[in-house]
Amino acid sequence: MLGRPAPTRFGHFDVVELDNGVSLDFADAEGPIRPQHYAFLIGEADFDAVARVKDRGFDYWADPRGNRPGEINHNDGGRGVYFRDPDGHYLELITRPYGSGG
Repeated sequence: MLGRPAPTRFGHFDVVELDNGVSLDFADAEGPIRPQHYAFLIGEADFDAVARVKDRGFDYWADPRGNRPGEINHNDGGRGVYFRDPDGHYLELITRPYGSGG
């Protein structure tokens, strides 16, 4: 979805490599998991992920409460979007840091 390489296996984790040495490590768990919010600061050129969100039929919003469906926002002079992953987690893509103006 975010244009990253396929995960690699490390022990019982599926590891998705991000930038700057950061990774997201996923593991299976028993019982229900509360949905979480994950925000990703990405470059303007990488904002094409929104097209992948649309192509896969995911709903998306310009705001965290879902009051502006099918839109992106322009907060802080950039672009941003919210959507849920298949497990119900809230993903946010932004091209400018919070409070950076613009």
